[in-house]
Amino acid sequence: MWINNVGVGAVGLFDQTPMEAHRRVIEANLLGHMHGAYEIVPHFKSRGRGTLVNMISLGGWVPAPYATACTASKFGLRGFSEALRAELSSYPHIHVCEVYPTFVDTPGMSHGANYSGGQVRPPPPVIDPRTVADALVSLATRPRPSTYIGAPARPGILAHALAPDLVVRSMKWLTDKSLQRARPALRSDGNLYESSRSSAIDGGFRATREINPAAVAVGAIAAALGALALAGLRGRRRRQRG
Repeated sequence: MWINNVGVGAVGLFDQTPMEAHRRVIEANLLGHMHGAYEIVPHFKSRGRGTLVNMISLGGWVPAPYATACTASKFGLRGFSEALRAELSSYPHIHVCEVYPTFVDTPGMSHGANYSGGQVRPPPPVIDPRTVADALVSLATRPRPSTYIGAPARPGILAHALAPDLVVRSMKWLTDKSLQRARPALRSDGNLYESSRSSAIDGGFRATREINPAAVAVGAIAAALGALALAGLRGRRRRQRG
C-alpha cells in the first residue's frame, strides 16, 4: 500500500498571491502525488497487486475561492487518479483509491501561506484526523475507488453539481465574512518553501466552540440542494420502475 498525502496551501485573492506561490502549490499537491505514483506503479505491476491512495479533499469537487491554486491542484489530482485507475483496469488487483475529507483538524491551515490579511480557520464542523487515519487503514483491506469523510462531503458535491454558481458564491460570501471577523495577519509564505517546525497532529480548531453563522448558512444550502438531488434521483427511479 502506498499513500500519497502531500498538501500545502495558499490563501488569498488570486491576483494578490505571488505567482511563485501558485506554482509551488501545484508542484506539491499535484506533481508531488504524480511523482509518488510514478515510483510505485511499476512495482505494483511487477507484483500484480497493490493499493495506491491519493489524499485529495472535498476541494477536488467543490472550488474554493481565495484558494485558486489549491482548487486547481485538487481538481487535477482527481482527474489524474481517475485516468490512472482506467489505465490500470487490466490489473484487477491494483487499486487506485481517492480520499475526499472535508476540513480536518490539523495544523495545515495554520502552517499554510496566507496573503489574505486575516487569520484563517476552517469552517465547522472539522474532522478528527484520527477518523481520516481509520479510513486509510480500512482501504488496506477493502480498497474502493472513492471514500468521502465528513457529513458535508456528499451533500456538498451534490449541491455543486446542481447549482455550482450558487455554491461557489456562497463559499465566497462565507470566506469574506470570516475574513472580516478575523484578526489581522501579516502576509506569510508559510511552509511553501521551508518545512513547518511543528509536528503536532491536531490543529486545535475542534477545541473552540465558536459557531460561524456564515458556515451554518452555506451548510444549510448544501444540505437543502443535496436533499433535492436525492429526492429527484429517487423520483426518477420510481418512474423508471413504473
